Amino acid sequence: MSISSALFTPFTSDKLTLSNRIVMAPMTRGFSPEGVPGPEVAEYYRRRAAGGVGLIITEGTGINHPSSVSGESIPLFYGDESLQGWSNVVQAVHEAGGKIMPQLWHVGTARRTGDLPHAEAEPVSPSGISMAGEENKEPLTEEGIKGLVQAFAQAAADAKRIGFDGIELHGAHGYLIDQFFWEHTNRRTDKYGGDLADRTRFAVEVIEACREAVGPDFPIVLRFSQWKMGNYDARLVETPEQLEQFLAPLTAAGVDIFHCSTRRFWLPEFEGSELNLAGWTQKLSGKPAISVGSVGLEAEFVDRSTENQGTGDAHLDQLNSMLENNEFDLIALGRVLLSDPEWPAKVREGRQAEIIPFTTEVLKTLS
Repeated sequence: MSISSALFTPFTSDKLTLSNRIVMAPMTRGFSPEGVPGPEVAEYYRRRAAGGVGLIITEGTGINHPSSVSGESIPLFYGDESLQGWSNVVQAVHEAGGKIMPQLWHVGTARRTGDLPHAEAEPVSPSGISMAGEENKEPLTEEGIKGLVQAFAQAAADAKRIGFDGIELHGAHGYLIDQFFWEHTNRRTDKYGGDLADRTRFAVEVIEACREAVGPDFPIVLRFSQWKMGNYDARLVETPEQLEQFLAPLTAAGVDIFHCSTRRFWLPEFEGSELNLAGWTQKLSGKPAISVGSVGLEAEFVDRSTENQGTGDAHLDQLNSMLENNEFDLIALGRVLLSDPEWPAKVREGRQAEIIPFTTEVLKTLS
């Protein structure tokens, strides 16, 4: 297979320069006991930087709020031990020539009462409605929202302080920020609810607070999606016009790059155009966009009934063609980088036959 140079062209924006167009997608691993990323986590990320990834976005990390994550081995982004662990990760990635951003995360009602690390903490959400539509909790108060905004801002400030190259805010897949975006989980009648643009207000306040915390030159990435965990048919927007209404306040608030989460990067987002979600986002916002979705794979998502999910180089011709056409700026890789940290180097050097294919076995260890 002939691989064009598009994937390995340097990326430059006003706040970020990368050696190529390859991003490591955030993937929850859960190998940080008591929320502290240890030496094995630093080595895990270092290997991907050494293998040629231009930008690493870490797995989701919990902001300083008692119900931000669900699981005692999910990494946290507060407290001296956790932040020192992340500082070690940054140092390891930088020494290997890579760049890295933490994904700042609050899971909202994806968390259940009793989940660790804070079993006593109740899940929080815009309207007390679960992703399944169940009204089972009290809506967040405005004071509660203010505290969450400040927790995101503190995490952003800490990310800059310990040497990260930017931050990504997790506003996708039905987690807290996305629960404000989605009309089915946000039924508020105050300033945080209403039409599509109004439902971005929480995210706008988070972005603005993070911008104030990190200054004008530190990159802020926002990840968003149409689909939700457990609801792949969910949609925030049905038309390019609605997408523009959604993106405008987020862009104005200070997003530098949009990370547009789709399950298959090659599929058009709207009828009448070949552009995918990242393509439309780039066009409408004027900001760089990251695409993502099953690069190098043939099976959908993590299909545990399928041992081998592809040869590791599926869809590469189409990916390079879309990059050459400037349909989007960066491409995030997930599972192929779990199985083979050297995927970028092997593709660049034409060694596709040496790529280690993804199997679900790699999910059991931090290799």
